Amino acid sequence: MPQLPAPAYPAEVRARLEADAKEVMARYPDSRSALLPLLHLVQSEEGYVSRTGMALCAELLGLTTAEVTAVATFYTMYRRKPSGDYQVGVCTNTLCAVMGGDAIFDRLKQHLGVGNNETTEDGRVTLEHIECNAACDFAPVVMVNWEFFDNQTPESATQLVDDLIAGRTVEPTRGAPLCSYKETARILAGFPDQRPGAVEATGGAGPASLVGLRLAKGEELHPKVVAPRGESARSEAPQDRPQPGAEHLSSNDAPQQTSASDPEHPAGPAAEEGE
Repeated sequence: MPQLPAPAYPAEVRARLEADAKEVMARYPDSRSALLPLLHLVQSEEGYVSRTGMALCAELLGLTTAEVTAVATFYTMYRRKPSGDYQVGVCTNTLCAVMGGDAIFDRLKQHLGVGNNETTEDGRVTLEHIECNAACDFAPVVMVNWEFFDNQTPESATQLVDDLIAGRTVEPTRGAPLCSYKETARILAGFPDQRPGAVEATGGAGPASLVGLRLAKGEELHPKVVAPRGESARSEAPQDRPQPGAEHLSSNDAPQQTSASDPEHPAGPAAEEGE
């Protein structure tokens, strides 16, 4: 059914957003190139990209609402409905899933009592699965408002969301200190992070990401032999040895029943053609 026009922002909100939007638009020779940061800007106002926000972007950039909607619905970083103060994203792509991402996501759904893209009743946490956090060296990875929490387990991830809900201070594995989702959206719109020490805390690549560079420079790394499951490695440096309780396998971390390994379940059609 046709929808009524999106309601307008209150006058003072519109004036503030319009001033910020013009500052963003001035950075681009073609104003329509400012659409992505402007969507982050309106998201910083309401915590999601509303129809009102998309209408404002369209008006300021001389676009149709259909063009703005096409972009807002394409990128998953733009929320389409109200979200929590903390966006908790669990990577369930191949490597993270094998290392335990599926188990983490299932545990958090059960613990929080929400499904994918749903928010807890107190409005504190929105849970979603993410296809890739671009941090495979630290799998399984959880992100909170786009800050990294590396090498997670179901237990550590559960403690993480409990701390967020309780308002306790949570420190990312690397990157800037956490801020609210709305504050994160404003930073992504291109406005400086004014918090003392936040920019300096962002740091660089983590040690696991730099192993290849160290090898290229000729540095010696501690030898590590990966043994079959159930057997210990022949040579491991102390820091490379698995710690008690560090194993957190997911349902994907095991040989699956296939035609090659399971003759009772052959591949191929279940019936002849036409049956």
